[in-house]
Amino acid sequence: MQLLRMKDLARISAGHPFRGKIIESRGSGVVAVQMKDASVLDNVNWAECIETEPTGHRNDYLQIGDILVAARGSHNYAVLIDATLTVIGKQAIAAPQFFIVRVAKNKILPEYLCWFLNQPPCQRYFNLNAEGTLTKAIKRSALDEMPIVVPSMARQHTIVGLTHTLQQELRLIEQLRRNNEQMQAAIANQLAADLLPKPVTAKQYR
Repeated sequence: MQLLRMKDLARISAGHPFRGKIIESRGSGVVAVQMKDASVLDNVNWAECIETEPTGHRNDYLQIGDILVAARGSHNYAVLIDATLTVIGKQAIAAPQFFIVRVAKNKILPEYLCWFLNQPPCQRYFNLNAEGTLTKAIKRSALDEMPIVVPSMARQHTIVGLTHTLQQELRLIEQLRRNNEQMQAAIANQLAADLLPKPVTAKQYR
């Protein structure tokens, strides 16, 4: 087991430098991953990503294994770009609110690093190193210097496997919660329809 700095394990770059609001441009073949499209549980919801026309250089397309780290806000979460990227049939870029972490081969598993970034030791580091008053932000230099615990590859694989199992269980629980909410709403609507007075429709005169 080793304790290494992030910059010894990965290359960090900023998201695509959009100027102002990201404008939808259907048919461009490029989708933009914004903070609203990403979550720790589901990684990236590609169905919600809009197509857009990138500006300037185009060497910042996302790759499978990349990790997006939210650089701004109260929660600096990390999400993994997994094999579902190939399913959408489009190129993808990250919004400027993200850092892109691309790990060096054979040093650390991207899945493990993404998991570790979302755990309490790294979250405490983010909280201690965030700057700003109204909107907190992490500088790239702080991310470069972040200490990362690197266990053996065998242990990394074990942790990743356990994490996948837990995420599947959490997704199932979330789906059950949504189903329960929908069922309760349907019951309440039916009760209201049966017992509450019907709205009076104004008569139309010709």
